[in-house]
Amino acid sequence: ISLPTLYQTVCFQDEALWQPFSRSSMCEQDFPSIIANRISLFQQVLVVQAVRPDRLQSAMALFACKALGIKELSPPPLNLKRLYKETLEIEPILIIISPGADPSQELQELASAERSGECYHQVAMGQGQADLAVQTLKECARNGEWLCLKNLHLVVSWLPILEKELNSLQPQPGFRLWLTAEVHPKFSPILLQSSLKITYEAPPGLKKNLMRTYESWTPEQISKKGTVTRAHAFFSLAWFHAACQERRNYIPQGWTKFYEFSLSDLRAGYDIIDKLFDGPKDFQWEFVHGLLENAIYGGRIDNYFDMRVLRSYLEQFFNSRVIADSNFRTKKMSRFPYSISLPNSCNISDYRQVIESLPEDDKPDFFGLPANIARSSQRMISSLVISQLRILSRSVTAGCKFDRDIWSNELSPVLNLWKKLNQNSSLIHQKVSPPTERQGSPILSFIILEQFNAIRLVQSVHQSLAALSKVIRGTSLLSSEVQQLASALLNQKCPLAWQSKWEGPEDPLQYLRAVVARTLAIQNWVTKAEKQTLLSDILDLSELFHPDTFLNALRQETARVMNCSVDSLKFTASWKGQIREAKLQVQITGLQLEGCSFDGNRLSENQHDSPSVSSVLPCYMAWIPQNAYGPYSPEECISLPVYTSAERDCVVTNIDVPCGGNQDQWIQCGAALFLKNQ
Repeated sequence: ISLPTLYQTVCFQDEALWQPFSRSSMCEQDFPSIIANRISLFQQVLVVQAVRPDRLQSAMALFACKALGIKELSPPPLNLKRLYKETLEIEPILIIISPGADPSQELQELASAERSGECYHQVAMGQGQADLAVQTLKECARNGEWLCLKNLHLVVSWLPILEKELNSLQPQPGFRLWLTAEVHPKFSPILLQSSLKITYEAPPGLKKNLMRTYESWTPEQISKKGTVTRAHAFFSLAWFHAACQERRNYIPQGWTKFYEFSLSDLRAGYDIIDKLFDGPKDFQWEFVHGLLENAIYGGRIDNYFDMRVLRSYLEQFFNSRVIADSNFRTKKMSRFPYSISLPNSCNISDYRQVIESLPEDDKPDFFGLPANIARSSQRMISSLVISQLRILSRSVTAGCKFDRDIWSNELSPVLNLWKKLNQNSSLIHQKVSPPTERQGSPILSFIILEQFNAIRLVQSVHQSLAALSKVIRGTSLLSSEVQQLASALLNQKCPLAWQSKWEGPEDPLQYLRAVVARTLAIQNWVTKAEKQTLLSDILDLSELFHPDTFLNALRQETARVMNCSVDSLKFTASWKGQIREAKLQVQITGLQLEGCSFDGNRLSENQHDSPSVSSVLPCYMAWIPQNAYGPYSPEECISLPVYTSAERDCVVTNIDVPCGGNQDQWIQCGAALFLKNQ
């Protein structure tokens, strides 16, 4: 226990006291009053982190608001009209934008309200636009009009010329120069200093995303050809684009990583659908699926399971059931998902009204995500915040010259933990010889090799920490290897020298715990394998450094027993009991599930108060012939990935899980299995 006094104060052993807190959907506001009066606000955050990490983000926000004495952390929305009153003709207004955000529509509306619409001009910067920008700049300054130069981050090398032009201007009082740019490391510091700087970020949420799209489209774009079907297809595109972008708020369950979906993707999608309606009336939606999947949105995706989500969205939004080829002037269209009825109209304002009627807060089912997705997203966002706090707390001496006192104080937790982990084991002194080539069991060969590499890793880590300890004690000279090791640990990063031997947790303390726990567990695996009792025992794959290699060894051994090639076997899992078609099988425990629930018979939806991660019942795994039927029919199953951790970085294998049909539901909810944390 790191904080024994706090632990004694909170009385966790009192079940009746803490049960309401553990079940509360807003536990950070429902502390037992007797405990809340005894501990500080920050200690309450620590309790939430330990007991309810799914509410840590909310707890940190509540703490910050109370500590700062403010109602909420979100700044008020940017009001360009109020900002305009603070501007001068001699000072450019630099709007720093995030990818996908474009304030030019709001600027144009502001110009129409404050001045005549004809006084507003804009130039989108890019190749060949420099001369036009300078010419327009001079004219607007002379006539007292407004100019917006967009996307200056694309022309950073031209900015010194812009600075010279600005210095030579003598603008009329009505002149205003608006500049937009994304963050760029080589942006001109002089222009930054001479400008009024504001940030403009796209407002979050599906509703605001859709509204932004419909503000960027003109009435003519929607009403062209007077075809309602076409207008509905564009609404499907807008919704699809918004879902792809907003799903990034739920990494790694929504997408496994952040993909740069942008307005350029939306424009390309618009052009495809626009051309589709110029062709024959028999719409080829597979053509749209293929281009959006392979050339546009899918071109950014490099994960098979993310691609599967994208494909599911495409099939959901672009098909003849949603966008039917019929006379929509005689009937309303009500087949759009999520019980949203689209207007029998080509008028853009009618679609904006539909968007305005949507709720301000996103409903998880708008993305096909589970009702309890907030728990998962809070957990991941909180982990990100903690890692950022660690970066802020890094020692300023990291990577600098050796300072014995600082190194001793800041590295003692690592050295003390390593000593504690090894005080009752002989791993650091155990002598192991490289395994010899043997013609025996592939599984036994793998386990012995796993043990050899594990012990060698433990001893390698021990040697590096021992060398570091000697330098701190003054009994050894500082080498470049020790300097690199200390620099990483002072920065609370796992040293590359360790990660090159096994890619484990990024946090060095977690890495050390994982290494020792796995090495000790593998000793038991070796004992069972040598006695030929391993396959009859219940196994936990999280105890291995290379669980995927173990499953491959099982495949090789199965092929030997069946006297067939490894390519003629397929992997299967069963929660019904032993797999009849298997010659060899293992019973696996320790799997965890995110995105839905599983009772051993079929998947079911998570409810709002469901835990973000649930344990899965033990199952049998085996390799069986490709033509064998297996425990479940393909129609009732969905293939789910098994990751090494909840971060979804490394796939161990894929297994078919009975789902009762409707595979798209489980694809979109981000269902995935992973090995439990050691």
